[in-house]
Amino acid sequence: MSAKHLIISGRVQGVGFRDWMVTEATAMGVDGWVRNRANGTVEALISGTADAVEELARACRRGPRFAQVESIVEEKAEPPEEPGFRLRLGE
Repeated sequence: MSAKHLIISGRVQGVGFRDWMVTEATAMGVDGWVRNRANGTVEALISGTADAVEELARACRRGPRFAQVESIVEEKAEPPEEPGFRLRLGE
């Protein structure tokens, strides 16, 4: 089991990034959550097999159609307590 905390910067709010990420994570069998932050970034916790976590992290570098990802800060993390992948309220 692998888990990462991501902070995604760029044009990532108002472009469907969170909904896109829920769809991608669910398709890949990744658990965790995603939310908007007040500073314009998107924050996520992703957890699953090492391959699935890496695949989702790579996909986030592209993002959905109208996103423009400038950078992603990745840190190792503890897996979420609950299974599934969901939207969380912003900070």
